[in-house]
This record gives sequence, C-alpha cells and structure tokens, in this order.
Amino acid sequence: EHSETGKDILSILFSANKGSIPKPLKQVASGGEVSRIMLAIKSILANYMHLPTIIFDEIDSGVSGEISDKMANIMRQMSETMQVFTITHLPQIAARGDTHFKVYKEDKNHSTITQLNKLSKEERIVEIAQMLSGKEMTTSAIAHAKQLLN
Repeated sequence: EHSETGKDILSILFSANKGSIPKPLKQVASGGEVSRIMLAIKSILANYMHLPTIIFDEIDSGVSGEISDKMANIMRQMSETMQVFTITHLPQIAARGDTHFKVYKEDKNHSTITQLNKLSKEERIVEIAQMLSGKEMTTSAIAHAKQLLN
C-alpha cells in the first residue's frame, strides 16, 4: 500500500563473520560496523553522483586502530576527486588531511563561543600528539604524531 513515504520497505541484511547468516543491520551491527558501512555507502554514492564536496561528522565513531587507518585511506582516496571535510577525534584520521583545523569552545563575557583555528605544521604535531596522549604530551606521542603526519 502507498503512503507518504512510498510503498517500499528496505531492510539491509548484514553479517560481520564468515558462516553467519545475514540479519537486519540494526539488530546485529556494532557502532563501529555501522560507521564502516556508512562510509562505504557514502563513498560509493559520492563518487557515483560526482559530488564536489562531502562532510563527515564523526563517521569514524566506534572504530580505532587498524580500522580507523583503513577508513582514513578511503577518505584520502575520496579527496582525490572531491573536497572532504571530516570532523574526528581520531589521530589516524586527522593526520591524513591536507589541512587541519581545530574547533574548540571558549568562554568569553558570560557566553560560550566556538572557535576555528587553522593549524600550522608544528601545531598539527602538538594537536595529534594530544589526541594520542591527552594534554600531558609524552615524547613517544610527539614521535608518533610526527610519524602519522609523514
């Protein structure tokens, strides 16, 4: 029957493990799996539609380590044909961008103001190191930040 949303009902079936029977995505996928699937779908659609720009707001939610590195590679590849803006808290993702902005909030005159600051090469090292180790940067975090940026 037709309704204001159409007549089709779509259910995406998913299985993350070999030999498992695919089940509805919303029932079986973890947050990280949903993030990876969303990136895959969005990258395919953006390429198909020849989008000039795409914005990802924490598309890497629920992932870390090797998976975040793979997602960063996909976004980097996308940036060869379109402009990619990515909001992230993961150093592996942030380090892959050509340009890095830090967004932060500041209290001024009894209000909170959101600030945007384009980071220099040295500031990027500090920011990535802080993403890795927190405000108290370690020498290994600084070395790792430099490695991620190269």
